[in-house]
Amino acid sequence: MIAALAMGVVMTYRSSGVVNFAHAATGTYLAFAFFEFRETGDLVLPLFAIPHRIPLLPRPTVVTALLVFVVFGALLGLVIHTLVFRPLRHAPGLARVVASVGLFLYFWAVIGLEWQLTPTVRPVLPRSNVMVLGRLVGSDRLLLGAMVVLLAAVLWALSRHTRFGLVTTASAENEKGALLAGINPERIAALNWMIATSLAGLAMIFSAQIVALDPLNNALLIVPALAAALIAGFRSYPITAAAALGIGMAQSWLLNLQSDIDWLPDVGLQQGLPFLVILAVMVFRGESLPTRGHLREGRYPVAPEPRAIWPVTVALIAAAVALLSFGESSWRFALITSVIFAVMALSVVVVTGFVGQISLAPYAFAGFAAFSMVRLTDAGLPFPIAPLVAVALTGCLGVLVGLPAVKVRGLNLAIVTLGAAVAIQELLFKWDWFVGGTSAQVPEPAVGPIDLSITAAGDAYPRVAFGLMCVVVLAVCGVLVANLRRSNTGLSWLAVRANEQAAAAAGVNVRMAKLSGFALSAVLAGLGGCLLAYQRLTLSADSFGVFSSLSLVALTYLAGIAAMSGSLTAGILAPVGLLAIATGGDVGNPSEYQFAVSGLLLVAMAVLYPDGITGFVRAGWHRVSGWLNRSRQPVVVSRDT
Repeated sequence: MIAALAMGVVMTYRSSGVVNFAHAATGTYLAFAFFEFRETGDLVLPLFAIPHRIPLLPRPTVVTALLVFVVFGALLGLVIHTLVFRPLRHAPGLARVVASVGLFLYFWAVIGLEWQLTPTVRPVLPRSNVMVLGRLVGSDRLLLGAMVVLLAAVLWALSRHTRFGLVTTASAENEKGALLAGINPERIAALNWMIATSLAGLAMIFSAQIVALDPLNNALLIVPALAAALIAGFRSYPITAAAALGIGMAQSWLLNLQSDIDWLPDVGLQQGLPFLVILAVMVFRGESLPTRGHLREGRYPVAPEPRAIWPVTVALIAAAVALLSFGESSWRFALITSVIFAVMALSVVVVTGFVGQISLAPYAFAGFAAFSMVRLTDAGLPFPIAPLVAVALTGCLGVLVGLPAVKVRGLNLAIVTLGAAVAIQELLFKWDWFVGGTSAQVPEPAVGPIDLSITAAGDAYPRVAFGLMCVVVLAVCGVLVANLRRSNTGLSWLAVRANEQAAAAAGVNVRMAKLSGFALSAVLAGLGGCLLAYQRLTLSADSFGVFSSLSLVALTYLAGIAAMSGSLTAGILAPVGLLAIATGGDVGNPSEYQFAVSGLLLVAMAVLYPDGITGFVRAGWHRVSGWLNRSRQPVVVSRDT
C-alpha cells in the first residue's frame, strides 16, 4: 500500500509540483465506493446533500468493477487537477498545501457521511497460504508485493524510455523551455494525475482484504508514503518502491517486537518510524524536493499591519464580557470555544502567515502542553505555575521541531511537521506514563479562594470566571503578537517569508527568525491546549489528533492566515463556536456537513482568493472607501472648458 501510494505521490509532483496530502484519502474514498459498487451496482459520487448515486450494473463482476473504477479514478484525477491544482500551478507552496489539506478533509467527511458502516469487503485477490522459507505467508500478500514491483518497473520504463515520460521530466525541470519545445505541461500533468489517482484507488482496493478499511488511518498512510518519496528525491520509481517496502517491513518488525518484549511501551512505534525517516532525510540532504522551473510564482497572502490595537482590544473585551454576563449557557460555551480556537489559530498566523513556514502540527503542541500541565499538577505544582511551565516546555519542543526549518522550507517543512504530528500523537499521547493511563483527568484551576473552573450546576455552566480567563489570555496574546508584527521582529519574519536569500543579504538572521516564529507559535498553541484541557476536563490520545491540526490550519487559512483578524474570524468559524450557535446549531452536536463544507470552502479560497475572508472584506472596504473619497472631491472645470 505504501509503495503504490508513494509512486503516485511522485507522479503528481513530477508533473505538477504538487505534494498531494490528500492522495491516500482519495484512494480510500475510491475503495469505499468500489466495494459499495460490488454490493449494490451503484456508483457513489464524492458529493453530499444532493443525489449522488448512479445505478450502473445490477450484478457487477470483479473484472467489471475494476474496469469501471480504473476509468472512474482517472476521471476523478482529471477533475481534481482541472478544478483545483491547475489554477494553483503558479501559486506559492502554501496555497497548494492548503488545497490538498482541504481535499483531505473533504474526502474524509464524504466517507463519513455516506458510510456509517464499512461496506462488505469481498476478496479481490486469491487468498490461500503458501510456505515460504518455513513460514506460512498469504498468497494475496505475495501477489500484492509482486504487483507493486511490476508497477515500479513499468513506471520506470515509462519515465525513461517513452516520449510521455521524457516530456513529463522536461515540463517539470523547465516549464518555459517545455513550452518553447511545443510541449503542453497542462496536458501532461492531467494525464499523470489520472494515472496516479487510479493507482491510489487500486492500491486501497487490493489491500482492503489485508488491512481493514478505515477512513482516517488509511488516509494517514500518506505519511510513510511521503517518507519513501523523500528517500527517492521525488524522482525514481524503483527507489521509491524499495524504500516503501523497507519502511513497511520495518513497521511490521517493530509491531512484532512490541509483542515479544514486555518492557517496550505500548505506543505506536510503527507510526513514529516514518517521522524519523523524514527527519533523517531532511537533515542529511537538506532541500529534498527537486526545484522546478516555473514561468512565474504567485504571492503569499497580504499581512496587513495592525492598527488601533488598544481601542480594538478594549472593544472586543467589552463585547465578550457583555456576552458572558448576560448570554445564555449555550452562547457562553460557544464564546469560550471560539476564544480558545482563536488562540490556537493565532499560532498558525504567526508561523505560517508571518514567517511563511508551513506547519501542520499545532494540535500536537497543544496536546503536549495539556498533558504536561496535568502531569506537573499531579507532581505538586499549583495553578498557574503548572500551565506556565508546561507552555515553556512546549516552546522548547517548538524549537526542536523547527530545527529542520533552518535547512528546509515550503513543502519540505509541511512534510516534516505532518510527520511530527503523527509521531507525537503515537509516541507521546499513547504513552501511559506521559498521559497517566488511557485518559487524563484535568485538575480544576483555582487561585486561592477564586474558582476559575468551567464546572457549574445547571444554567450556570459554563462559569463566567472561566470565560473571563480565556478572554484575558486571548487579549494578552493578541496584543503581544500585534506589537511583534509591527516591530523589527515582525519585519524580519515577513522578509524571510518573502525571500530568504534577500533577507539574509539585508542582514536578517534567517535562522533566528524561523526558530523564534516556531517557538512563539508553539507557546500560543500550548496556551490554547491548556485552556482546551480545562474546558474538556478529560483528555485522551484522540483529543489532539492530526485531523484536528489539519482542521485548524484549514479554518485559519479560510479566515485569513496572514492577518491578526484572521485568528478571530477562525474562532468565530470554529466547530460549535459562535457562528454555529448563531445559525441554529447545537453545542453538543456540530453539523454533520461541517467538515465537508469547510474542505470545499478551503479549496475554493486557495484557488480564488488566497487572502481569505478577512482579506476579501478588507479589499471590499478599501474599494468602497476609495469610491466615496473620489465622489467627495470637488470637480474643477476651467473657463475654456
